[in-house]
Amino acid sequence: MTKTELRKRFLARRRALSAEDVTKRSEQIANGFFDYFFNSGRVDQYVGLALANATNCVYLHTFLPIQRQNEVNTWLIVHRAWQAFPQVRVVASVTDITTNRLTHCLLTPQTELRENRWGIPEPISVGQPINPEDLDMVLVPLLTFDQRGHRVGYGKGYYDRFLSECRPDCLKIGLSLFEPVKLISDTEPSDVALNFCIDPEQVHAF
Repeated sequence: MTKTELRKRFLARRRALSAEDVTKRSEQIANGFFDYFFNSGRVDQYVGLALANATNCVYLHTFLPIQRQNEVNTWLIVHRAWQAFPQVRVVASVTDITTNRLTHCLLTPQTELRENRWGIPEPISVGQPINPEDLDMVLVPLLTFDQRGHRVGYGKGYYDRFLSECRPDCLKIGLSLFEPVKLISDTEPSDVALNFCIDPEQVHAF
């Protein structure tokens, strides 16, 4: 199926979820994230290529959820990172609609937020921007993904531009409320594939 077809289908599927469904699935995704990437006892051929546990991760970038869109509640990951892994610096973005680019800054418990035009919570003050090349892990928003690691987003291209600026060894980790589809038929060379995607049932490696 094409991105347009999948976008329409999965927007409808997300809208059909109750708040309880989103909370439960988000909790499963958060647990999967920490168990897979921050479990120092795990031995895994994929994780071992880059980050075996939290001690290797300095900058963790995350999207902040659009509540009205029933997005994965990444605050569950943010608050756990703040509490359990103080050596990890959490990073969020501010959207510049004039340049169609994202600026990245530290997200702390003291950071003041406001929603932008799309309902995305964003830091009010950027301070010293974080360079995309400094990021070790990026949690990537999506509507759906396929078995090759390609994703369907909202179609504005912000994240593909952003991810192309990250280091090759930066882990690009999608978070999905649903299982993968077999194939997105109209991927493009500019699309940046994921290294992993976490759904409520498992972690997919590509």
